[in-house]
Amino acid sequence: MSVPVGKIVVWLIIGAVAGTLASRLMTFSKRGFGLWANVAFGMIGAVVGGLIFRLLHIDLGLGEIKITFEDLISAFVGSVLCIITWRLIPKDAAPKKPHQPDG
Repeated sequence: MSVPVGKIVVWLIIGAVAGTLASRLMTFSKRGFGLWANVAFGMIGAVVGGLIFRLLHIDLGLGEIKITFEDLISAFVGSVLCIITWRLIPKDAAPKKPHQPDG
């Protein structure tokens, strides 16, 4: 399966918008996870969503323009999936420092 570079660029640009929307939905706050996290979730989610839609041959038939509605929807779906996955990862997986007694 070959994905044109132009399509990936579209996924990344629209992903920034979709990530903000997905972060706001998942946190129920206007700020979401913060500007850079929102953009990161969106960009990663756009690629994930775009690949999922391509693999499953999902074509919403919304027409071709430079940035399609299908790109926005797939980026949003991918962003939500990335946020859900991120939330499922245990936060205490990092190695803990040994306790040092005071004094």
